[in-house]
Amino acid sequence: MAHIVAKKALAKLAETCYRQTHFTKQEVEGLLHVFRDLQTSKKGKDEMKMDRATFREVLHYTFAMTDDILMDRVFRAFDQDNDSYVSAQEWVQGLSVFLRGTMEEKMKYCFEVYDLNSDGYISREEMFSMLKNTLAKQPTEEDPDEGIKDLVEITLKKMDHDHDSRLSYSDYKTSVETEPLLLEVFGPCLPAAKQVHAFTATFSDTCTEWY
Repeated sequence: MAHIVAKKALAKLAETCYRQTHFTKQEVEGLLHVFRDLQTSKKGKDEMKMDRATFREVLHYTFAMTDDILMDRVFRAFDQDNDSYVSAQEWVQGLSVFLRGTMEEKMKYCFEVYDLNSDGYISREEMFSMLKNTLAKQPTEEDPDEGIKDLVEITLKKMDHDHDSRLSYSDYKTSVETEPLLLEVFGPCLPAAKQVHAFTATFSDTCTEWY
């Protein structure tokens, strides 16, 4: 009986996610299957909630992300209800943007990732923190922090359209629409096309029998 109830619940969840995302119904079922497999590989874990550590493993091993700050922020972007877990529904909805989002969706997502304290702005301090963490450390006699501070000022000069010494979403959006390469200006938080293709193959052809 429990088996039937669980299967019906997952079918209903798949239908809900399908209507809210850029995936086909079969792909949603495949993603839920992948989610469940990731969870059942962790003994004692709730099958329908993914913790931060498991999510970071996915980002690192599947999407080659290495930046600790940005990986934590990507987790927060997926965890829409802020309960410190990514639910099955948040997993599918987040991946819809991550893998197939429109430019508007990707801009909102990237801005949310870069807004480290979630106050609606990307401050000088946040820019410095992300750029320092992202840029490769080069041996030099000069103070590396000074070079990063200079880069922050150059970025502000280019993107801070209302001249308030911080980036609002409007500043960021205007800049990215003018120059799309600025989408991931403060570090990679979206997967490369090669990784998207490889991961898509894992759920597009996945068997969708739950139990």
